[in-house]
Amino acid sequence: MQPRDFSLYGAVDLSARQAAAQRRQQAAQAPSEPGHPASADGGVVIDVTEETFNTDVVERSRTTPVIMDLWAEWCGPCKQLSPVLEKLAAEAGGQWILAKVDVDANPQLSAALQVQSIPMVVAVLGGQLVDGFLGALPEAQVRQWIGQVLAAAEKMGMQLTAPAAADAEDLEDRAGGRVPAGADVPLAPPVPPAYAEARAAMERGDLDGAAKAFEQELQANPADPVAKTGLAQVNLIRRVSSYDQAKARRDAAEHPGDVAAQAKVADIDIASGRIEEAFNRLLGVVRRTSSEERDQARAHLVSLFELLPPNDPQVRKARSALSALLF
Repeated sequence: MQPRDFSLYGAVDLSARQAAAQRRQQAAQAPSEPGHPASADGGVVIDVTEETFNTDVVERSRTTPVIMDLWAEWCGPCKQLSPVLEKLAAEAGGQWILAKVDVDANPQLSAALQVQSIPMVVAVLGGQLVDGFLGALPEAQVRQWIGQVLAAAEKMGMQLTAPAAADAEDLEDRAGGRVPAGADVPLAPPVPPAYAEARAAMERGDLDGAAKAFEQELQANPADPVAKTGLAQVNLIRRVSSYDQAKARRDAAEHPGDVAAQAKVADIDIASGRIEEAFNRLLGVVRRTSSEERDQARAHLVSLFELLPPNDPQVRKARSALSALLF
């Protein structure tokens, strides 16, 4: 396994699906419907499929924030939320990209993204998934969340393009009525140098350099969520890159009580997007062991939680299961 930025690459099998292809062919032949405009190269609203996900979302997110709208034709709330997102994308003038995913036409991608309910909105920054929201929120709340995403993107070192010029009424509306027309809009906080250093190190394959940059940021700001997640991801890549994966799986199968062997396979699984399998494997070890071995399994499981947003449904489910086993 070559060192690379841990992202959604490993989580998505891009093999073609006949049903999805048929749905996309029908959509291409049908006239565009209101709220679901046809995508265009370089446009701010694009339709994404399992085949185009890595290029249109993961790769693009390394330079421009991508916000994903997961929807279906039968979903009433989706038809309320999608026009809001499309309006905000148009207003942003290319500052971020809206990627629309039909969950019915892209079942593998939906499974990889752990879609449990729609509409579901998430963001992807630098190849990393950012926690979003479910349901058709009011426009003001959607604006607020997008603002948080853009602030996080700048903290990660992205150079965001300036949105298209807006008139005073638009500026006042974007500020939720709190900023008077004509007033200066505060700039985002400066980007910590550690983020740019870590990103540059990752791009040249220097995992030790990336880890050092994140560690330095955490020394200055121990609660920094971006640095914590980044360091956890770098450490995972370093571990998995050192494994003989076939041997690791054999060892785990032959020695179900070996905490180190089970932890290696859990690392491999989560790096490949098999999050539930990784969590369940370590929960099983916690269930079967006691004393020091049990604590080792617990600690490794908790370290894997750091790879995902704290509100991720699979993290919440695994934390609940872990609490039930321990208490």
